[in-house]
Amino acid sequence: MALDKLLEHEAQGEIERIRAEARDRAQSILAQAQERAEALVESRARLLETQRQAGLVRARSAADLELNAARLTAGEQGLSQVYALVESQLRDISGLPEYREILARLLTQARQAIPDAEAVEVSPQDLTVAQGLVTDLPVRANPGVQGGVRVVARGGKSGITNTLPGRLERVRAELAPQVSRLLAGE
Repeated sequence: MALDKLLEHEAQGEIERIRAEARDRAQSILAQAQERAEALVESRARLLETQRQAGLVRARSAADLELNAARLTAGEQGLSQVYALVESQLRDISGLPEYREILARLLTQARQAIPDAEAVEVSPQDLTVAQGLVTDLPVRANPGVQGGVRVVARGGKSGITNTLPGRLERVRAELAPQVSRLLAGE
């Protein structure tokens, strides 16, 4: 009987040792699995955060690009409207009382640039005013000249056109940034 008890006790001890090893091993496996799971979760969280940040940057860039495009379009439209208004007012300027003085200045400047002028050309509607300003040269009607004068020399081979629309066109590129800033309220 004692041998049975001894064998049973040894078997029970061995079983307990194996169970303890199994528990330790199971706990070790569980701890490793938890560490791997936490590392995987952290890795995924970092990846998602990186993707989210990249998405935010892309969205901000796209929004900035769209905003700039809208500003540019609005600026161009505003600029076109401003120039259309100015051109409209320049077309009507010949009806103003000050137009005779403006035409005289344009004529003087053109004649200073072409000292050997042979003729002066103006729009048909400005012919009477120009004939009153120019007494030493022939004054001709030229429908191609609007809002100013054209002084010709050397049989028409050289000349200069000095018109308000022409001046506006020459300064358009220079004025565009300033007008755009004004329209943007800067």
